[in-house]
Amino acid sequence: MSASRKKQLRKEQNAAQMTEKQIAEQKEAKKLSLYTKVFTAAIILMVALVLVSTVTGSGIIERNTTAVTVDNSKVSAVELNYYYIDSINGYVEQWGDYISLSGIDTTKALDEQILDEETGKTWSDYFLEMATNNIHSVYAMYNKAVAEGYTLSEEDAASIDSTIANLQLYGTLYYGYSDLNAFLTGMYGRGADEASYRAYAERQYIATAYANDHYESLTYTSDDIAAVLAEEPKAFNSYNYNYYYLPASSFLQGGTVGEDDKVTYSDEEKAAAVDAAKAAAESLTEGVSTVIALDKAIAQLEINAETPTAASTAVTDRLYTELSAMLQPWITDDARAEGDMTVIPYESESTDEEGNTTTTTNGYYVLYFIGSNDNTYKMNNVRHILAAFAGGTQNEDGTVTFSDEEKAAAKAKADEILAAYEACEKTEEAFAALATEKTDDTGSKATGGLYENIIHTSNYVEPFLNWCIDDARTPGETGIIETEYGYHVMYFVGDSEQSYRDYMITNQLRSEDMSAWETEITEAAQMTEKNTGKIKTDLVLNPGK
Repeated sequence: MSASRKKQLRKEQNAAQMTEKQIAEQKEAKKLSLYTKVFTAAIILMVALVLVSTVTGSGIIERNTTAVTVDNSKVSAVELNYYYIDSINGYVEQWGDYISLSGIDTTKALDEQILDEETGKTWSDYFLEMATNNIHSVYAMYNKAVAEGYTLSEEDAASIDSTIANLQLYGTLYYGYSDLNAFLTGMYGRGADEASYRAYAERQYIATAYANDHYESLTYTSDDIAAVLAEEPKAFNSYNYNYYYLPASSFLQGGTVGEDDKVTYSDEEKAAAVDAAKAAAESLTEGVSTVIALDKAIAQLEINAETPTAASTAVTDRLYTELSAMLQPWITDDARAEGDMTVIPYESESTDEEGNTTTTTNGYYVLYFIGSNDNTYKMNNVRHILAAFAGGTQNEDGTVTFSDEEKAAAKAKADEILAAYEACEKTEEAFAALATEKTDDTGSKATGGLYENIIHTSNYVEPFLNWCIDDARTPGETGIIETEYGYHVMYFVGDSEQSYRDYMITNQLRSEDMSAWETEITEAAQMTEKNTGKIKTDLVLNPGK
């Protein structure tokens, strides 16, 4: 299957989902470290890589080889390969088309590529270490969950059934394998089959359910929140400002052309450039009282003679913790007021072989302060029912457009859904039931179309976001809006109980407590590596390139 076809498949799979549009904070609240570090399970079908190969053999040796033990649990080479390949899949999916920038040569075997010259660690070593760490965490959590009576839920069992059905579909339809077991063997190596893959998935689902339940049980009082704020009152503020950077290199003059045609500059010429950059930066603060005036002055600088559109960069809602350490003290000063300006040098240090440190001024930042926000505003909750566009025509660039008739069909469906709601008792529960029954948004179907904690910076499509954050909204209000996904029947639930600031603090506390809890459970379980020699360390990601 071609790379473009794979990308299109992923687009089609996500086309009706709003999940990618959820705000970053909501993602963190649902994932935290249990997904990003501990439970990096490849339950999701990854079709981004060309990892499929022709593998023959019964797999008896792999099934009977103990690769790792966690307490009394034996992990076979087959299962370790699941973790190993899926760690690679997740890494490549994260990097996408920019995988080469990570240092991996996709045309060479992973065990032939050195990641750390000092230790000789290869990329295959790196992914094997990631896999064994994941096994350690998952098995530790799984064993504890089972000891406390956890079993696979019906919903999770259905999700695994769906995943396995998709694996069979892709294996037979797109890769031409005779059956699911042959495809799994091609993906993961000898011994891989439906039974072992299902057991692999079930363990991760049970471990994740156990961790999720603990996560949901963590609650914090107003005193807990106040204690965090007492340590650093500004840590959850956000700031708005504009900046413009003037590199000293833009002011270099003179220079000497060498035999290699390269231009070098004397220390005096470099010092003069730094002085010129500083003078230009300071000139931008003279008589300037608005961002418009600042941008006009920037465009008139001599160094911008050929770039008349040069202007400052606006920074909006930048959190305290995300500010540059170089700029943070000035921006967050309690005395700062709208319209304040300053010039801050950008300096770097270098140390020679004798331990002498040299400070170099590389240029100057011009800052214009606009304002700050303590983020104590309320967040909004909504429910929606998506009537997705169906059909469509795929364009040459891979995008899909819909005809007026196709859009009209989606609108008619949305109208019918809203009419059905208006004809019933018109409660939130009634709307949620309709959403579960009729929505095309698979990401919110199970929650009755619910999306929570929405703020003005949430990463939703614009029409959806604008409806949700409108100050005029009242609880129980409904409406229909159009987005690139289709028509949405909207229901405004109301404000969240917490402010955005307290929500961020609570998430931080949960993240810290979850991390400590996971670490305690994992470290209490003893992991021992036995025989990892059956792992596909010589894997080539894209041998055809």
